[in-house]
Amino acid sequence: MKLYEGEIGKSYIVQEVMIEECLTRRLEALGVNEHTKVTVLNKKKSGTLIINVRGTRLALGQKIADGIEIRESSWQEHTQQKYNRGGAGHEGR
Repeated sequence: MKLYEGEIGKSYIVQEVMIEECLTRRLEALGVNEHTKVTVLNKKKSGTLIINVRGTRLALGQKIADGIEIRESSWQEHTQQKYNRGGAGHEGR
């Protein structure tokens, strides 16, 4: 499914970024890589999509969002990502 097809409030895992090379590199610099969790925060009538990735809000145009392939994130993936980042009760241990 394309990122733009995602539902507001749901989290997804990026499977593939299929846009121009320069845009792909820019998105990677912003944290939008394969296997990264993204959450759809809002969709504007103009086609702009607001997402949360690695704690940062990003606004993407529909054309870019249509070039990002996603899949639904499972509960286990949410838990594993929190554990890997030291969250959910793992303060610096």
